[in-house]
Amino acid sequence: MNAELSSVQRRARIHAALGDPARLAIVDTLTLGDASPGEIARSLDLPTNLVAHHVKVLDEAGLLVRSRSEGDRRRTYLRLEPGALASLTAPVLTDVSRVVFVCTHNSARSQLAAALWTHKATIPAASAGTQPAARVNPRAVAVARRHGLVINAAGTAHVADVVHDTDLVVAVCDNAHEDLTQGVRPRLHWSVPAPADTDAAFEATFADLAARIDRLAPALLPGANHA
Repeated sequence: MNAELSSVQRRARIHAALGDPARLAIVDTLTLGDASPGEIARSLDLPTNLVAHHVKVLDEAGLLVRSRSEGDRRRTYLRLEPGALASLTAPVLTDVSRVVFVCTHNSARSQLAAALWTHKATIPAASAGTQPAARVNPRAVAVARRHGLVINAAGTAHVADVVHDTDLVVAVCDNAHEDLTQGVRPRLHWSVPAPADTDAAFEATFADLAARIDRLAPALLPGANHA
């Protein structure tokens, strides 16, 4: 927990340093190449004393590295700290062996999420419901097919028969998130509304889930497979 807090604090400090337009412009200037404070001042048409202040703030946030010129030893060049901006991304979730998407009936949202995940990510996926229906909603099957994905129309299941202790459980509806209070507990919750019974509504749900999966997939590191 302390490590997570420290990471948040570091990222907050960097965000605060970047919150000034002039400092953000300095970072933009250094993105592709190094520059001296004087060169930055001329490039951005800023007073040198103001550049010195902004450079100090960026330096204290860990965004800059200073180096002495090999030619004019009195001159200092600035460059961006490798990985500093990349550190602004949220910490990854480690050792995930499988992702299980859960909704109430396991007939639409969780099925689409699992199909999308299987198409886009390497970590295995499954789906389940807290009150599974007899079959998958035909519109869910149809929207998946339109996007080149396959869903087994008869493949619904109960969370008790699917979820293992080592799974990353993602509740993709509010009811499932609120119902799973003991035993199986969602680690993540996506408040995806139940689609109305129209093709357009299912397309919107598909797009919502696809965008969320695009954000989640890079944040997971695979772990060992578990039985």
